Parts: sequence; C-alpha cells; structure tokens
Amino acid sequence: MELSNDEIKRYSRHLILPEVGLEGQKKICSTSVLCIGAGGLGSPIAMYLAAAGIGKLGLVDFDVVDFSNLQRQILHGTRDVGTPKGESARETLQQINPGVDIELHNVALTSDNAMDIIAPYDIVVDGTDNFPTRYLTNDACVLLKKPNVYGSIFRFEGQASVFAPELGGPCYRCLYPEPPPPGMVPSCAEGGVLGVLPGIIGCIQATEIIKLALGQGSPLTGRLLLYSALDMSFRELKLRRDPKCPVCGDNPTVTELIDYQQFCGVPEESETEDTSADEVTVETMKKALDDPSLNIKVVDVREPDEYEIAHIEGVPQVPLSALPQRFTELDPNQTYYLHCKSGVRSMKALKFLREQGFKYVKSVKGGILAWSEEIDPDIPQY
Repeated sequence: MELSNDEIKRYSRHLILPEVGLEGQKKICSTSVLCIGAGGLGSPIAMYLAAAGIGKLGLVDFDVVDFSNLQRQILHGTRDVGTPKGESARETLQQINPGVDIELHNVALTSDNAMDIIAPYDIVVDGTDNFPTRYLTNDACVLLKKPNVYGSIFRFEGQASVFAPELGGPCYRCLYPEPPPPGMVPSCAEGGVLGVLPGIIGCIQATEIIKLALGQGSPLTGRLLLYSALDMSFRELKLRRDPKCPVCGDNPTVTELIDYQQFCGVPEESETEDTSADEVTVETMKKALDDPSLNIKVVDVREPDEYEIAHIEGVPQVPLSALPQRFTELDPNQTYYLHCKSGVRSMKALKFLREQGFKYVKSVKGGILAWSEEIDPDIPQY
C-alpha cells in the first residue's frame, strides 16, 4: 500500500521516527485489531489506535452509555447517554481519523460467536471487566494463534501483559488457572475505580499493539506489569508458560471453547430465578419500614462512603466487609431485609448470615438503586 499526501502529513511524527518510518506506518495501516469492550479500557485503546492509523478496528460491545460511565469512558459524552456504545464510539473515532475502518459487533462475545468474530483480526485487545469473557477471549486467541493484549483495572491499581503462546509466552490461564469464586472479586461498580486509571492501562495496551504491528521493541510477553496510582509505581513480574496449561500446554485438554459462565461459576438464568424466594422487592421493603407492627428490620450492608452518598433515613448500617465481626449484634430470631446498591452484596450477606444460623433474612432486589427508581427519586443514584 502507498500513503497519500494527507496520510503522510497526518502521520508525519511517526514517519520521522527511525523505528517506524514509511514502512512501519504502512504496517500499522495494514494491521487489524479487535477491541473487546468500548468502555474504560477500550476508550483510550480505540482512540489512540485510530489516531495511529490502525487499518481496521473492530469493537465488541452491546451496552449503552450510562451517566456513571462518563467519569472514565472518554469515548462517550453527555449527549451519548442512552446510545449504544458502539455507535457513540464510532462517531468519536471517525472524528479522530476518518481513514480508519471501524467495524461494530453489537453483541455479547460468546462461545458460539467468538471464533468467527476474532478470526479476521491480527491482534485482539482485552478491555473486558468480567471473568467469563476474559477466559473466553484467552482461549479463543490461543486456539486461533492471535496475540491477546491484556489489561485490567480496579480502584487505584491496574495490570497489563501480552498473552501470546505463539510468540513463546504464556497465556492468561498460565497466570490464573482458575477463576476466583463468584463474588470474591468486586466489580468496579461495587469497589469503584479512579477515572484516569483505565487511561493509563489502556495507553499501555495501545502501545503494545503498535509495537506488535511494527515488530519493534520488547513486548510484554512473559511479563506482567503492575501499576499503583496511589504510589505512582510500576512493578514487573516474570511469567512463564505452564507446560501443564489446559489450553496452551504441551498436552492441552481444552481444544474448543467451553461454557465460560459455568466455568466461572456464574449462575444460569434458571438458577437465578431460584433465588427469588430469598428476595423481596423495594415495595415490600417500604411496607416493612412503614409498618412497625410487621416486626421486620432493614439493614444496609454497603460501605460507609456509599452510605454518605445515598441512604434511607432510619435504616442502620452493617457493612458486608464488617459482617463477620459484627453479626453478633443482630438477633438470629429476627426477620431482616438486607439491602445494598443493587442486590449483589445483600445476597452475599444473606448467605453468610444463613451459615451463622439466621433463618429469617431476605435480600432486597435491586437495592437502593431500585428504591431510587421506584420509591424515592430524591435518593441519588451512583
């Protein structure tokens, strides 16, 4: 391929780098990248790849833009709230560089479609935020021999690597053979994330992609880069390919994609429906608060910082993190309705209290978000 005069001007700062030059920029413009996720990590990844002139950029995301995304997902703006993330992302990226071919995949990545979606691309970048998709991405990349540029973030910390057994390095399963128990690792929605953190990790991922396209430098294969924003420090861990890895090992046992929801212990819809006996609605919770004769007590199991943001007057707080030390403050013969932000942690609290002999506990479905939507709109959502 030849670069036009406009492209030579656009990429001039690349062209004068000896490590890139004209031939290197042609390589960048001939490379295709699939970005899984157009959120916190996907935003800086996609924006810098588009600016760099990546020839084809695929985006996998079926979510819509929410106000809570705007603190970190810089692909999207206030006017995009309620818009599919893929559409919002494409509009932003075309403003950055109309010469990049943007292909949207407005679907959830699954075992049924992953191989077909990933196969046409040269490099895959993982901007996901859940374990089933992370393991699915890894396994599909190993089977298709595609480099998997990995990044993850939580609160003030992030990590990045390049998983590429075909380049002599390990895969994600070599580092994390098994997923953590469901609910053990809080999501960013539960634990929070510093807004600039995905920008830092995402830029590292974008850098690794450009290096792979150029064939320059030392990629993060066999290395895990750890970053702490609070300490402003980087650490590096050496990684080795595990010869017993079930996917990239010497005798792999995973030779096709599996059920990753089941592998990660995520309940199926039918199992989720079975938990309804342990849940009550916010309307039922309101009746309990309005009618003391029902003798039902409501407990907020969120953290103190969240309680300051939004709380229901008169509802006491026993944070889930402190429940193992404080459950003796509660009466095992009392009926309790437990609520959190959305219903995830209250269900964890319910299970813990059941193990301690509490028989009369229920989780409030939807938590304080549902309370704000259905009962009291003056309660802020966060």
